[in-house]
Amino acid sequence: MKKSTFTIIFVLLSFLALAQEKEMKKEIPQAETFTSTQTVSIKGKTVTLATATGTHLLRDENDKPIALFGFTHYRKTNSSENRPIVFAFNGGPLSASFWLHFGVLGPKRIEINDPSYTKPSPYKVVNNEYSILDKADLVMIDPVGVGFSKPIGEAKWEDFWGVDQDIRSIGLFIEQFIIKANKMNSPKYLLGESYGTFRNAGLVKHLQDKGIAMNGVIMVSAVFDLQHLLFGPGDDTAYLIHFPTYAATAWYHNKVKNKGSSLEAFLNDVRTFTQNEYAPALLKGDQLSTSEKSSIAQKLADYSGLSQDYYLKADLRVTNGEYFQELLRNEGETVGRLDSRFTGINEDLLSQNALTDPQSDAISTPYIAAFKDYLYNDLKVRKDLTYTTTASSRKGFKWDWKHKGNISWNMQVATTTLPDMTSAMKRNPNLKILILNGYYDLATVFYGVEHSINHMGLDAELKKNIIMKYYEAGHMMYTHIPSMAKFKMDVDAFIDETSK
Repeated sequence: MKKSTFTIIFVLLSFLALAQEKEMKKEIPQAETFTSTQTVSIKGKTVTLATATGTHLLRDENDKPIALFGFTHYRKTNSSENRPIVFAFNGGPLSASFWLHFGVLGPKRIEINDPSYTKPSPYKVVNNEYSILDKADLVMIDPVGVGFSKPIGEAKWEDFWGVDQDIRSIGLFIEQFIIKANKMNSPKYLLGESYGTFRNAGLVKHLQDKGIAMNGVIMVSAVFDLQHLLFGPGDDTAYLIHFPTYAATAWYHNKVKNKGSSLEAFLNDVRTFTQNEYAPALLKGDQLSTSEKSSIAQKLADYSGLSQDYYLKADLRVTNGEYFQELLRNEGETVGRLDSRFTGINEDLLSQNALTDPQSDAISTPYIAAFKDYLYNDLKVRKDLTYTTTASSRKGFKWDWKHKGNISWNMQVATTTLPDMTSAMKRNPNLKILILNGYYDLATVFYGVEHSINHMGLDAELKKNIIMKYYEAGHMMYTHIPSMAKFKMDVDAFIDETSK
């Protein structure tokens, strides 16, 4: 072969290699952020915020690009680098962070007709005097699959859709973000709602193991043991831990015979009954005598607002879906799962289970519409970018529930991140946890949180690092103005205490 032929082949191969390299570079889209200046007035003082929203080019442990990771960052102008910073997200999985963002944390919030249906647009968006932005900078996080977040390069959706995958990717984002923002030496916090608390319990240990210790973790409507939400065959735990919230719901809707001096006093009686009478009765199974069963069914009825006959037919075990449907069936209504103060029209009076959640129906549309208006107009995001509110709308969405430490004999024996949080606290006894519970939350029930904490095996002194607060509202307690004000007070005090 002639020399000129070799030269031609070499040039062609070089050209192909360059073309391939160029094509690979084209496959990695660039992160894009949009900046604006926002303000919020809190306690008579105006806070000016340098705001950035968009995506961060997320890298894996070998600095290979794997995702465009969505966020909104509010930074107080002319502030110290040591100002606290809060990383916040919602749950799902997998939901975008607009609920917390536009409900209680950001500089603006939507007004909701709590606890009823909000009229169609125009919606009222107001200054959020309950924001935490006077205390800390804020980063609202949208995990891969929601917001503007998506995998890039060789990464795939399933690399991010799972308990451990999710913890890893959010851990990477937080580490890279605090380095970029010069926040490594600032007081740092995680704030999650619902599944976001389950994530938090694993994430706090994950970050701590990487040398990033949190000053505190804020749990909004928490769940750490997912079996608490599942009414599994042969497992009575979910029936027990849901019952106090059934009772709270009946108390609110005036379906109990004796409301007592207060909701708290009433629920203390319910807790005592649940632990000392209801649990032993279920433990007996079919060894419970007819008279014992009848007596327990009557007490369940007195506390929950359902009938003794209903509880007997249910073998003393009523699921949450059955409770939503049964409590106000005679009035033609069903009660909310996320917030049982909300009621809606019962679509099928013969149905055993509720067909819809009135709270979700009442607030979802106004939250989504008003937030997107704020996102594209106030935060100046390009209007040809789609903001995805939930990953369930994506084709093929499936969550991997396996978690390291939950496997025994090659089987999933639990789905819990509670051991992670326990380990993080024992290895860092300065770590504080603030847990905010809604009494009327039938999605993540308060007695389930109490059960989890009482089974962490913490000594009395370390257990004091877990601070429990309660609200007369539901899963998103911040739709209730008095609870939103208390939310602000509780979170402020927690940041003040732990950032010194």
